[in-house]
Amino acid sequence: QVQLVESGGGLVQPGGSLRLSCAASGSIVNNNVMAWFRQAPGKQRELVAVLTGDGSTNYADSVKGRFTISRDSAKRTVYLQMNSLKPEDTAVYHCNAEGKWYGSVFQWGRIWGQGTQVTVSL
Repeated sequence: QVQLVESGGGLVQPGGSLRLSCAASGSIVNNNVMAWFRQAPGKQRELVAVLTGDGSTNYADSVKGRFTISRDSAKRTVYLQMNSLKPEDTAVYHCNAEGKWYGSVFQWGRIWGQGTQVTVSL
């Protein structure tokens, strides 16, 4: 069974940067749709970024220009580079695999990581 393991979260000041990693136990990262979601306390899960098998990317409006999703196939790892962080970016960030676009709606896939906490605060 494929597993996803996130890392890289932590406490950072507003304006700072973090890079999240999502390491897969198999080759699922290489050719599948990978995504990052986040969930803040009391809020619904929110799609942050999507990376398709052909390399195309999509981002939530709230993170466009600040976050970048990428893949290292040799390391079977997907990254989320987060710059210019804001307090409203505080959430648990989850990696997801095998999601799918239905028109303009993205449905998450069946494989999730356990999440990594990102806290943006002074």
